[in-house]
Amino acid sequence: MLKLKEISLVVAALTVTACTTPLERRQADGGFDYINAPETKPLKIPEGLNTPKYSQEYTIPPLNAKVNPALVGDALDIRPPLQILPMADGTHVEEGSDNVKVVVETIDNSVDLKKEMFTVVEGFLKSKDYGIAKEDYATGVIDTDWIEHEDVIDSSWFGADKVYKVRQRYQFVLEVRPHGRTGNLIINVLDHQQSYNGEDSQTILSSEDKKRYSIDMLNSAIGFMAKERARIVQNMKVQQSKGIDMSYVAAPSEKEEGYWLADAPLKRTWDRLALVLPDVGFEIVDMDSAKGLYYVKFNDTSGFWSSLFSDDAIKLKDKANYRLLVAQDKSDANKTEIRIRDNEDQPLSEDKVQSVYKAVSDIMSEDRKVH
Repeated sequence: MLKLKEISLVVAALTVTACTTPLERRQADGGFDYINAPETKPLKIPEGLNTPKYSQEYTIPPLNAKVNPALVGDALDIRPPLQILPMADGTHVEEGSDNVKVVVETIDNSVDLKKEMFTVVEGFLKSKDYGIAKEDYATGVIDTDWIEHEDVIDSSWFGADKVYKVRQRYQFVLEVRPHGRTGNLIINVLDHQQSYNGEDSQTILSSEDKKRYSIDMLNSAIGFMAKERARIVQNMKVQQSKGIDMSYVAAPSEKEEGYWLADAPLKRTWDRLALVLPDVGFEIVDMDSAKGLYYVKFNDTSGFWSSLFSDDAIKLKDKANYRLLVAQDKSDANKTEIRIRDNEDQPLSEDKVQSVYKAVSDIMSEDRKVH
C-alpha cells in the first residue's frame, strides 16, 4: 500500500502537471507588469553644462503605420508564423496582403485541371471525414460543414476532464484561368466557435488568426494533393514508357514526300522523339514546340546500326544538319505525322527517308524502363 506521504506526492504532481490553455500557449512566459511601467523622462541638464552622449544601442524604433499598438502584453501572439508548404508537383505560393493562395499548374494536358482540383479537395475532405455543406462546380466553391477539434487541457482522476473545443467552417475557392493550364487554391475561415470546460468563448478572430488557421488547412490539403499528383506522375511515366507503333506512308508522286505516321497524339510523339533521336544518332541542336520543329545534326553510327539492321544503314551525310517536322494528322487527332528534311527545309529522297524510318520506328516501338 502507498504511504500517506507517497499519496500526497501523487496528488500534488497531478495538480501541478495540468497543461497550459491554448490562450497561454500564444503568450510569453512571465508577467506583463512592464506594460504599466511609467515612461522614463529624459535627464534634465542644468544650464551651463554639456549634455552627455547617450548610447543608441537600446533605442526602440518608432512604430510604422501598419503596426497595431494594442498588441502588447498578453494580447501579443508570440507564436512563429506558419509557412505554406507547396509540396505537390506543379505548385507554388503567391502571398498577397489579404490572402494566401497556392498556384496549381497542370502536369498532364490530358486531364482537366479544374476537375482534378475539385477531385483532390473532395478526396481530402473525405479522407478527414469533413462534411461538405455546399458545393458549386461552376463557381469553384466548396463550403465545409462544421469541423470539430478537441484538446484535453487538464486531465484529472477525480473529476471530468477540462476540454478546449474548436468548431470551424472553411471555404475552398478554386479558380482556373481561361486557358486551363493554371489555377489558384484559396482557403478562408467562414465561422469559428471555441469553448473551454463547457463555456463558450466569444472570441473574435483577428486577420492573423484567420490566416493562421487557413494556412494550416491549406498545408493539409496540399499534402493530400502531393500524394495524388505523385500517383499521376507515375502513371504518366508508365504511359510514356510504352512504345509507339509507326508506319511509313510512301510519297504518292515524285513531287511529294513520304513521311512517318506515329500511332499516338502529337504531344506524346513529340516527347518520345526527344528520347529516341539521340539513340539513333541525331543530336538535338534546337527545338520549337510551337512550330513542331526539331533541329538535329546526324552523327554517323553506321558501324552500330549495321550490326542491328545489316545493310539498312541510315543513308544520311555525317555531321549534316536536318529538320524534323512533327504535326498532328489531319484526319485523326490520335496520330502524328513526322517528316524529315534537309537544313534548307527541302524534302529528302525516298530511300533516305525510309532508311531513317527503319532505325527510328524500331526504337519508338520499344517499351522503356520506368525509373
